[in-house]
Amino acid sequence: MKAIQMVDLRGQYEKLKPDIDAAIRSVLESTTFIKGPDVKLFEEELSKYMGVKHVVSCANGTEALYLAMMVLGLKPGDEVITTNFTFIATVEVVARLGLRPVIVEPDPGSFNISVEEIKKAITKKTKAIVPVHLFGQCADMESIMELAEKYNLYVIEDAAQATGADYIFRDGTTKKAGTIGHLGTTSFFPSKNLGCYGDGGALYTNNDTYEKKLRSIANHGMKVRYHYDDIGVNSRLDTIQAAILRVKLKHLSEFNAARRAVADKYDKAFAGCPSICVPERVTYSSHIFHQYTIRVKNSKRDDLKKFLESKSIPAMIYYPGPLHLQEAYGYLGYKENDFPVTAALCKEVLSLPMHPDMEQDQLDYIILNVLEFFEK
Repeated sequence: MKAIQMVDLRGQYEKLKPDIDAAIRSVLESTTFIKGPDVKLFEEELSKYMGVKHVVSCANGTEALYLAMMVLGLKPGDEVITTNFTFIATVEVVARLGLRPVIVEPDPGSFNISVEEIKKAITKKTKAIVPVHLFGQCADMESIMELAEKYNLYVIEDAAQATGADYIFRDGTTKKAGTIGHLGTTSFFPSKNLGCYGDGGALYTNNDTYEKKLRSIANHGMKVRYHYDDIGVNSRLDTIQAAILRVKLKHLSEFNAARRAVADKYDKAFAGCPSICVPERVTYSSHIFHQYTIRVKNSKRDDLKKFLESKSIPAMIYYPGPLHLQEAYGYLGYKENDFPVTAALCKEVLSLPMHPDMEQDQLDYIILNVLEFFEK
């Protein structure tokens, strides 16, 4: 059996090696390392895949969130509601712009932001909601968009972990994660379902005005060379990363299906184990399993992690500490016990190896050892 990886980037590269190498070589030979033709072609191809009018690439997923908030003209002191159970970037950009993060609880089953908690948090200062599609499954976007319309709020989707997931509306129609709100953002960090070999990110929008302003702000505020209409930044996807992403995009649906197949086997194996809660699959979203995250009951999570590591099985905790208890965000004034759902998740969640190239003997070995731990 090959060594088990949390994410097998080498295995994926070996599978795509001829096409990846050819794509990189083409850029090297052209020497168009910045704003080369692959960047525009990737944006067009991703736009078609996502079913969205515009894709604007940028430097990384954090910058995508930053650009989105700049484009919407949010001003210091405006409140932005987001979840307590997410990577720090989601609130970091809010604070960086002088906006006020308003943190709310996730749903304990789906791990995504709770619509009921959003309702409670809306005030006269609220200007935007940032739902995070965590671990590969969409938040309840139809309900969130209804709230946004009712209170005249912007919605920025953080879809970095859900590229390719489908949101299913009540009438049966579907849209891709990230294409439902006013703006959507994503990351191409190497471990993502669609990942490059460095940093990269993008924004999605159907709004022509937002698209033009995004391109301006991401390029130092220029619409015409050396004429600066906006205060901007330097945030771009380089050509080599775009060329790599063009190759990998062709396989994204296949890779996501392979992830679901691994998740199905995990679900079936753990269904009879009372100490494990398998990931909830909501009715309004497909799940593309950026992570396969279980909840481990009876305070056994850390012991299980150590046991698996002793068997050469990696496992990760996303996320070990609530955002409201991070030192940098103490100024928000939240108290330790303000978020019991988040606190419980931080003590119970454990992500098992998940990638499209999992082999059956690896999967059997992981399952065997997880179950053996609880039979001791």
